[in-house]
Amino acid sequence: MSLSHKIDFALIFSVKSANPNGDPLNGNRPRTDYEGYGEVTDVCLKRKLRDRLQADGQSIFVQSDEKKSDGMTSLKNRAISADFGLGKEVFNAKKTPPDEAARLACAKWLDVRSFGQLFAFKSDNKDGVSIPIRGPVTIQSAFSIEPVSITSTQITKSVSGEGDGTKRSADTMGMKHRVDHAVYVTFGSMNPQLSERTGFEDADANLLKTALPRLFEGDASSARPEGSMAVEKVIWWQHNCPSGQYSSAKVHRSLSVNPDGSYTLVPLEGLKAEEIEGF
Repeated sequence: MSLSHKIDFALIFSVKSANPNGDPLNGNRPRTDYEGYGEVTDVCLKRKLRDRLQADGQSIFVQSDEKKSDGMTSLKNRAISADFGLGKEVFNAKKTPPDEAARLACAKWLDVRSFGQLFAFKSDNKDGVSIPIRGPVTIQSAFSIEPVSITSTQITKSVSGEGDGTKRSADTMGMKHRVDHAVYVTFGSMNPQLSERTGFEDADANLLKTALPRLFEGDASSARPEGSMAVEKVIWWQHNCPSGQYSSAKVHRSLSVNPDGSYTLVPLEGLKAEEIEGF
């Protein structure tokens, strides 16, 4: 089984007084491009999507440190400990063909058969194995509709001191950054031809479709307080054939988003856009 129809989608979300995606190389300021437009990377969006799918009970390979459900300390350990009925041999190219190892990994983990994964291992005799898996689901980085206004606030941070607790430790100074208000949009696609290689099917596409409107559930932190990030709308285009009626570029260009979150859709003959409210 594989995906029966090409799918394109768009995600419109708003940010209010939050840091949607800090840049660790720039003091954790919200990411922006050279023209001042806010950016949330595709890696960040896939991380949130993985977390949401994992919370929904799906088997996820790339788990975040704070949301691990299996106690594994690394991706290598998670891969090796997976119950394939072959033990460590599944990632030994001399004993298990790479194509079979990839098939087993795709069958076990939803994010692997969706986004792909590179499994690279070294062995004791230095004869390593590299298994690349190209996934059918792609997501672009999200960009704000207008250049963002960033507010930076100086804060004090208290840390635990040593001793019996009678002495107060010295406070340290720091900075906290936020985007005051912005609307972002990102686009994605699901490719039936690539899904044939990973086993990604219609049921998996529906799992992602269900997760996207709830993308920011359970994602609150001091940088992103509860309610500060909200999915406004998911636009879902399901083509009537595996190759697609239109190119993804043309489909994505049919959506125009305004700074207030409203949008317009240019009708494409024979291709209906399903508009899904965010939660």
